[in-house]
Amino acid sequence: MFQSAPNYSISTALKPITDMRFLSKGRVFWNLTKSSITYQTPNAVVRLRPVNFSSSSNQNDVGDKCQTKQKQKLLQYHVLPLEETLKRFMDTVKPLLTCEEYEQQEKITKKFADEEGAELQKLLVETGCEEKNWLAHRWLKVAYLQYRDPVTVYVSPGMTFPVQNFADTQAYVDYAAKVVFGLGEFKDMVDAGKMPILKMGKHELDNSQFGKVFGTCRIPQRVTDCIVYNPCSDYVVVLFKNHFYKMQLYNCNGSLLSAKVLAKEIKKIMEMEASSPFGTPFGLLTTDTRDNWAEAYEHLVKLPGNSEAVKVIQGALFTVSLDQCMTPEPGQETNQLALQLIHGGGSKMNSSNRWMDKTVQLIINPNGMVGFTYEHSPAEGQPIAMMMDYVVKKMKEDKSFGECGATDDYKPASKLKFCPLNPCIEQWVFIAQRNIDKLVYNLQMEVLKFEGFGKDVIKKLRLGPDSFIQIALQLTFYKMHKVPAAQYESAHLRIFDEGRTETIRSCSNESVEFCRAVDECKGTDKYRGELLRKAVNSHQSYTKLALQGRGVDRHLLGLKLMAVENDLPVPKFYSSPGFVKSSHFRVSTSQVATPYDAFMGYGPATDDGYACCYNPRECDIIFAISAWRHNNITNHVKFAKTLAASLIEMKNLAEHAPPPPPPEKPKCQSKL
Repeated sequence: MFQSAPNYSISTALKPITDMRFLSKGRVFWNLTKSSITYQTPNAVVRLRPVNFSSSSNQNDVGDKCQTKQKQKLLQYHVLPLEETLKRFMDTVKPLLTCEEYEQQEKITKKFADEEGAELQKLLVETGCEEKNWLAHRWLKVAYLQYRDPVTVYVSPGMTFPVQNFADTQAYVDYAAKVVFGLGEFKDMVDAGKMPILKMGKHELDNSQFGKVFGTCRIPQRVTDCIVYNPCSDYVVVLFKNHFYKMQLYNCNGSLLSAKVLAKEIKKIMEMEASSPFGTPFGLLTTDTRDNWAEAYEHLVKLPGNSEAVKVIQGALFTVSLDQCMTPEPGQETNQLALQLIHGGGSKMNSSNRWMDKTVQLIINPNGMVGFTYEHSPAEGQPIAMMMDYVVKKMKEDKSFGECGATDDYKPASKLKFCPLNPCIEQWVFIAQRNIDKLVYNLQMEVLKFEGFGKDVIKKLRLGPDSFIQIALQLTFYKMHKVPAAQYESAHLRIFDEGRTETIRSCSNESVEFCRAVDECKGTDKYRGELLRKAVNSHQSYTKLALQGRGVDRHLLGLKLMAVENDLPVPKFYSSPGFVKSSHFRVSTSQVATPYDAFMGYGPATDDGYACCYNPRECDIIFAISAWRHNNITNHVKFAKTLAASLIEMKNLAEHAPPPPPPEKPKCQSKL
């Protein structure tokens, strides 16, 4: 998820998956990797550079002989000193508390540091010494596998492709086949273990997430879900009109099939079902709450036929949803694109033509809307964005893309057979249908393509683009609601073995001071411009700490989990005003960047807040802003309009307060 874990419980941890291999085929892959990571790494705080890489003959635990393990020198995830974390915690809560609340929080925090916190710190240090990454498998469990809301909207984002214009059905089929071929080619490079290893400073960045997205599926279970990994799979599952087909991606010799062959198979699937009624909407079950789906799943797989069909779906490298054409309302095209990828539009649209447990779902609509829906548990958004970049770039630049694959010795696509509905499953389908329609109605989306300027202008102002955008989001919320918001931004922890994310707490004393000054028209433009630069610098400083694993949230989570795992009471610190308010992220954000006209979108983290994922390009910035319809406080359309005005205003203020010139280098003097 893009927000912090809402509930922290613990049970037997899943064994973390390690060392999955990767790609590299010429400079194009370094460029894509560099672009993806650089854009997601906020500001110019870190510099990424390629280093030499090598592949070993050792194989991955989950991949047998199908994935090559890369040799990497990665850091062990540390346990920070408790004093350091609590001091930083107090700095982050101050702008969100009244003076009385802050004084109360100081006492609570000191008591925690001296008593329960000190005891839990010892336990965490002991655990950290015994494990390469004490956080990774615990984070997977508490943030994802034990999360009981639907993965639809709450967990799984939608990643768009540039919108297409299909002249006819054949063009639609050919495009789908080329994208599927491109994903297969991308996976082959992942399997070869040749993904360029990047560095942040002197530290390598972990590449293991790339190997966790193919053949992966979440399995619904009571209390805690599990994940299955099938990286050796050689097929995909195609969904059309709620019917499921197993389609080979490789021939019997293990060679990737050509796009022409894949197009032939896709067209055959569509022709076979052209005059058929829609299939039973089993896919709707995967959109429901995890507890509902777990209950339905038990009944669904009791019948041998269903069990076999479900296992085939779970074992696919990815799924391909050939959706029914929908006509968006004029002016709502990009909004509808995001929503189709996030939830499918409801039971009467395309929500049943999904299997939301799959890590990667390719969605293709005849109206030109294309993209991924991805289940967030095993990996962050970077591998997904890179796959899109790779496929789009290859299709744009290589006219013969897809022609080089195998053309014979393959099994034709075959339909998966489900048993007829029984009354029990029919009831669960009805419940899922009702719930997805409510969820679809409740989620609102506004995509803002801000064309006033892009990151090129922000850089010329000598400001970090990501931090500039983060402060703009802070200012927008403050203008609308007259209070500062706890604001979440994800920072990767890839310098650590199996690293996932840390929270960047974007709200700071400096950002609130700037927002108040702007909202109250306090001081001159130069004065407010100086406050802007201080706010941006503050965000950059916290970002740098977060990327080094020196944030607040993951350490505090670790201490809480030590209490739970050792049957100790959870300290009152975790119900204190500072902890509760600073963890209630009313603005949940992330940067997922691509040079193409594309973006990622997802649902809000809180009932009274917004989600905003953004793509800062050279000359424009794309924002996907969501909010809940049932909340009368938030307004996603007004937020977008206010955000556009805030960006322009901040640019003007920055121009009135230019940074001091860099110090001159001393002139070289002759030794004589």
